[in-house]
Amino acid sequence: MMQLKTIEEIILIKKSAFLASRTLGMLSKEVKPGVNTLYLDQLAESYIRDHGGIPAFLGLYGFPNTLCVSPNYQVVHGIPNLDPLREGDILSIDCGVYMNGFYGEHAYTFEVGNISNELKKFLRCSKQSLYVGISKCRFGNSIGDIGASIQSYVEKHGYNIVKDLVGHGIGKEMHEAPQIPNFGRKGEGLKLKNGLVLSIEPMVNFGTSEIVFHKDGWTITTLDKKHSSHYEQNIAIVDGLPCLLSTFRYIYKELNIRSIEEDVFQNKKINIDNF
Repeated sequence: MMQLKTIEEIILIKKSAFLASRTLGMLSKEVKPGVNTLYLDQLAESYIRDHGGIPAFLGLYGFPNTLCVSPNYQVVHGIPNLDPLREGDILSIDCGVYMNGFYGEHAYTFEVGNISNELKKFLRCSKQSLYVGISKCRFGNSIGDIGASIQSYVEKHGYNIVKDLVGHGIGKEMHEAPQIPNFGRKGEGLKLKNGLVLSIEPMVNFGTSEIVFHKDGWTITTLDKKHSSHYEQNIAIVDGLPCLLSTFRYIYKELNIRSIEEDVFQNKKINIDNF
């Protein structure tokens, strides 16, 4: 069942999501060759706690760390370790925060040093598919409209959507109903309503959509060991339209990236102070 939120609750979710966003912004300049992901994890935990939050993933369902870090052909849920990042890698970082009784979550796939033009093109498509999906998060649309738009965009560019993993509602729990597949058919599924808060998170594979679940209970990789990417934003449906509760702008500021991609998904009703 959908758990619709009040404006006041949406603002609290946004505060949690923004702390996750700021954490990834802080990590942006630390993602470079020679750095290990356990170091990134320790930085993230300290930053979240120092800013009044609790690392949401740490201990959630038994997960051992603050961040999910998934390089190259790992899809999601990678466990931080001491292996150094290498020039030309890509690294998905997924970060969750619990604060004021609500969860926020955010993910971005980083370039490690200089990556190939082929991978740059892949990441551009993956990130744009996120916004394609968000644009369908409107009152009266269906869950199928979100997934169908993401799938169509990704497949049109020659890549594949992971179908065994989905987005979800978020609020007082990290994972709430409804599930949001990144594939589907237009018009199918539950109708979207004002007050719905969602994590939209396409997981896009360079090759096959098939994945492998590993014995550690967490790590998931592509079957063909080709690259995978993961971008995630939290959104709320307010006045019939999608409104971002998280942001990539802290990452972009650190990496000197100019972008207006988020501008269309803002709503003055849920502005929060000091961000």
